[in-house]
Amino acid sequence: MKQYLLAVQLDETVPESEEERRAQMARTGEVTDEMRAAGSWVFVGGLQPSHATTVVRPAGGTTTITDGPFAETKEQIGGFWVIRCDDLDQALVWADKCALACGRPIEVRPFDDGSGA
Repeated sequence: MKQYLLAVQLDETVPESEEERRAQMARTGEVTDEMRAAGSWVFVGGLQPSHATTVVRPAGGTTTITDGPFAETKEQIGGFWVIRCDDLDQALVWADKCALACGRPIEVRPFDDGSGA
């Protein structure tokens, strides 16, 4: 089975109430439970806002460490699922459920298994 990353795209400029957040967490929890029951779930995680980011950049054999996100954009990864699926079509079915549950776009990306495919 292949593994896929389902990345939640979060627009940090859109405010969210605590009630909305709790409802979203309940819905996404249900999808995660469904993934577990189907044997597709590997890992799920939510991320702190992008202002909590630290970036380590290589340059000329050394690194620099800076605060803040690498990308200067309002959209950031807000959380993710790692799942196991037979193929992309099956991963897209899960992504559809995740997008509906969290009300946000979901980026689906296969893990590189080294096959070159």
